[in-house]
Amino acid sequence: MRLRHIEVIQALLQTGHVGTAAEWLQLPAGDVEERLREAESQLGFMLFASVRGRLQATAEARALQVEIAHIYDALEPVQRLASSLKQYLAPPLRIIGTPPLAQQLLPQSLAALRRRLPDVPCTLLSEPTRHIVRSLLLRESDLGLSLHDPEHPDIHCQPLAQGKLQLLAPHGWLQPKQKYISLQDLAGQAMVGLEGQDPLSPALEHKLQALRPAPSIHTRVQTHQMMRSMVEAGEGLAIVDPFTALGARAGGIDTCPLSPAVPISLYALTFKHAPPTSAIQTLLGIVTEQAEAMLAS
Repeated sequence: MRLRHIEVIQALLQTGHVGTAAEWLQLPAGDVEERLREAESQLGFMLFASVRGRLQATAEARALQVEIAHIYDALEPVQRLASSLKQYLAPPLRIIGTPPLAQQLLPQSLAALRRRLPDVPCTLLSEPTRHIVRSLLLRESDLGLSLHDPEHPDIHCQPLAQGKLQLLAPHGWLQPKQKYISLQDLAGQAMVGLEGQDPLSPALEHKLQALRPAPSIHTRVQTHQMMRSMVEAGEGLAIVDPFTALGARAGGIDTCPLSPAVPISLYALTFKHAPPTSAIQTLLGIVTEQAEAMLAS
């Protein structure tokens, strides 16, 4: 059998009707019927029988169905590559960001990029900073966005915007229009802790543990998004980055910055030995604008 025969068999297996299969394949119905006859002639057995106006697969056709599906799975990467070569002159832009940025900042930024550069394909992944560095070094990604400076000799780290750490609290816990909260006000409170390699975590936790009485931390989680979920579940208060706080506020959680303020920066990470493309430079300008607007709100 040739590939054109397999296409017809797959279409008929899916639709059970010559006319519908012809529309699917964008072929005349006569061509579909002719290719089916050719396939059956080469195979030496029937593939479909007409039953009440529909084509019913024979036992032989059903036996072939699994292997035909494998062929289509193998063809999918080829089809994606061919489509990319046909439609796009620019190489794909591979972006990787930490979870708060991948969820809160980058979707709006990529939508704005699409309006300016409609033909540039993009992929977006979410990973912690140490994985972002590895991906950039292996040239698996073109641009990383993080709230931490990894201080790696082969990674160029460009600050884009700055915000402040925010307190998350159940709705109604803060006073209406409260502009900030002192660390001392967290003394003795139930809080959610952060488990992992967050550079801000040790210094912040040292300040919290110095309070009298110290906050009680019974639950630790891996990301700021998980901290938000624990606050929503009633586990206590949490201190998170401003982008996570924006999403939490939209979800009805009380938020406000700490006093004294604890600054946190947004960084663009790129491989030092590869100059950024014009698409990356355009995206960095958009990300900066978007971040400053979100943080100002």
